Amino acid sequence: MSFQFSPRSLDLQARLKAFMDQHIYPNEHRFESEVTENRRAGNAWVPTRLIDELKPIARESGLWNLFLPRSARVPEGLSNLDYAPLCEIMGRVHWAPEVFNCSAPDTGNMETFERYASESLKRQWLDPLLRGEIRSAFAMTEPGVASSDATNIESTISREGDHYRINGRKWWTSGAPDPRCGVFIFMGKTDPTAPRHQQQSMIIVPADTPGITVIRPLTVYGYDDAPHGHAEVLFKDVRVPIDNVLLGEGRGFEIAQGRLGPGRIHHCMRQIGVAERALELMCKRLMSRVAFGKRISEHSVWHERIAESRCMIDQARLMTLQAAHMMDTVGNKVARREIAMIKVIAPNVAGKVLDWAIQAHGAGGVSDDFPLAAMWAHSRTLRFADGPDEVHRAAIAKLEIARHSPIPGDADRVEIPVTRGS
Repeated sequence: MSFQFSPRSLDLQARLKAFMDQHIYPNEHRFESEVTENRRAGNAWVPTRLIDELKPIARESGLWNLFLPRSARVPEGLSNLDYAPLCEIMGRVHWAPEVFNCSAPDTGNMETFERYASESLKRQWLDPLLRGEIRSAFAMTEPGVASSDATNIESTISREGDHYRINGRKWWTSGAPDPRCGVFIFMGKTDPTAPRHQQQSMIIVPADTPGITVIRPLTVYGYDDAPHGHAEVLFKDVRVPIDNVLLGEGRGFEIAQGRLGPGRIHHCMRQIGVAERALELMCKRLMSRVAFGKRISEHSVWHERIAESRCMIDQARLMTLQAAHMMDTVGNKVARREIAMIKVIAPNVAGKVLDWAIQAHGAGGVSDDFPLAAMWAHSRTLRFADGPDEVHRAAIAKLEIARHSPIPGDADRVEIPVTRGS
């Protein structure tokens, strides 16, 4: 299959690459220096001056809100296929997507608002998110249960007159430590007696509502991911109006399926960029070092690794583009197998290429002198985020078996489970 990007996508790719060359790559050390400076001053969660400076430039350059298709609010939004190469380019530097207002979890949350929220909620929360004035968080995963099966969720959303009372403990709530976080999308149970997949609902919770406590930021292999971060958050007797529920009670799983499909493929698109950057750094390092009388790049073991990296990256990219094309043409439900496959493939490919790139850098590869160690830590978490490998593999297997079932329509009854984290 030939994937043809639109002329607009090709133009944006060229302009985005130029922006990265001019504003992102030269400022990687400045970004880390600002975060380190804030951390030493006692608050790692202060937004960096760098990103605040670059956002207006990106917006003026027409590189803003490119991720959201089919939205009257965002006419600049691209199809999934056209967005894929742009997301890959942004993914080469972990903080770059925020510069273009295309970073998680905001992209998934904005898509959720656009598809499922009332017009009043959109005006209150979606519009400032689209303008980049606030950030957001998605509260689903819980520390007390195996969240690879989201039906285990224990948090409660109880109706009391014209309000809901919310109680629960969440963790890996990305963006919660950020002082710009203005709103949570919270998933909990409204009716534990309902059928298993109709017990949960999603509700909008303003971040300044009494009863919300950010207990602690969480680290990933020692990285705090500041100033964005991930947090454990306690919701205790939090009250919000009944109008804040999305679509109605019992429709949380339905919303989660719609939200996590695009979120999963965006992660994969960025992981292709991570893998490409790792291969590039690997090759440059190997050509700059001499061992046993010749450049390390001339040793045959590295020929094998470089070749295998190129094969894996191109295979993963083609699978990602196939999934994006299907999402655009036949919808997320029909593309659920392809989305699940790339969600397994992309983080594993990026992790393998990063591992070889770290090896090529020697001891420097595990230090903070190079971006590889942090890139590896983040890529490893994506084998949990938005569903662990095992859950996606199980769904793929069920879909494959159903294709050969003598019972018509068996494949249509297989669903990719709603899952996010552990």
